[in-house]
Amino acid sequence: MIAPARLGRDFRWLLASSWTSNIGDGIALAAAPLLIASMTSSPILVASGAILQFLPWLLFGLHAGAIADRLNRRMLVIAGNALRGVVILGLVIFLITGTANIAIVLAAAFIYGTAEVFVDTSAQTLLPMMVKSEDLGVGNTRLQAGYLVANQFAGPPLGAFLFAIGSFWPFLLQVLCVLLALTLISRIPDTKPTRDPDKHQAVHTDIAEGLRWLGKNKPVRTLVIIILTFNVTWAAPWGVLVLYATEHLNMGAVGYGFLTSAAAIGGLLASLSFGWLEKRFSFAPLMRICLTCEVLMHLSFALTTNGVVALVIMFFFGVYAFLWGTISTTVRQRLVPRELQGRIASVNMVGVFGGLVIGQALGGVIAQVWGPTAPWWFAFAGAAITLALVWKPISSIIAARPVTDHPQDDDPNVAPGAPLAV
Repeated sequence: MIAPARLGRDFRWLLASSWTSNIGDGIALAAAPLLIASMTSSPILVASGAILQFLPWLLFGLHAGAIADRLNRRMLVIAGNALRGVVILGLVIFLITGTANIAIVLAAAFIYGTAEVFVDTSAQTLLPMMVKSEDLGVGNTRLQAGYLVANQFAGPPLGAFLFAIGSFWPFLLQVLCVLLALTLISRIPDTKPTRDPDKHQAVHTDIAEGLRWLGKNKPVRTLVIIILTFNVTWAAPWGVLVLYATEHLNMGAVGYGFLTSAAAIGGLLASLSFGWLEKRFSFAPLMRICLTCEVLMHLSFALTTNGVVALVIMFFFGVYAFLWGTISTTVRQRLVPRELQGRIASVNMVGVFGGLVIGQALGGVIAQVWGPTAPWWFAFAGAAITLALVWKPISSIIAARPVTDHPQDDDPNVAPGAPLAV
């Protein structure tokens, strides 16, 4: 069953809203670069479109988490989606009237990305508020599966097809998806702020409070560091994957497209098996297996010269990457008190995107100097060293006590209790 009855009606509304929003984002994933490339041949301006996907997270990520913890999270998602809809509708009007230019497109991308930071941060806090701790794994699996199907499979081909018909058509459909997602999330009953409404303090004070909690909570802190480090090593070769595929493997543009599709297929398969795995294995060995596969994946890509082999490797990358993402999110949500979910989620996301920026910058320099396979060797060495360092701490992450319904019981200095999964 896609949405088990035990997860409740509110989860079904959240799931439907997430899937609908991901269709719109998937459409833009293909259409936005095509639009920018149709307006300019400047590599810097084309690259700016990609950079604007990450920049808002680095600028506003921590603030979004603090605001999500002090205001109504459901209303933040609704307001953010409304702003996204207005921005894209404005872009559609510029395109239809023929007055759009590269500056308008990049400005729209930045504003849209900023709204997305607040939407995604707030949305991550809703699932722990509506399902039991033991159902977080299933809930995250369903949300991630929707991302794979809608954002990675259905959206991009549809976006490219509509762009070929007319530049404004994919963005018009994206507006409709955003508005529908807004309508669906509005069906969820209002959520109360997790903070005392009479407690007024500066946002940076809230951010500092979250960072202090994270600094004292070793299991969650270690998990965030693992995610940051592995995103740096992963992004180094991923940023130049197109060059690796076309120049080193001689796969061509179509083969490069198949590489990313292979990862999505693997992830979709993993989404079908997650429930079975969660019932039979502890998260600790699963996390170690996923990170070991990451190390071996980098080594395999560094050694192979065959496109078919690369497709097989990428398929298995999709499998373990999906499992790792679902497990790490579930573990974090179980360990973090409800009133801190937004701030800790935002720190995690800043680490993710910060790691991507650092990794891609390193990968570009390494590939420029030593060739397209060099970033894979860098990633292999970095991931292997990191894995050796975190192998034992993973046990303490999983052994840490899940969050309770009483904030005073969530003191990170209290000895850990029951494991997260058995």
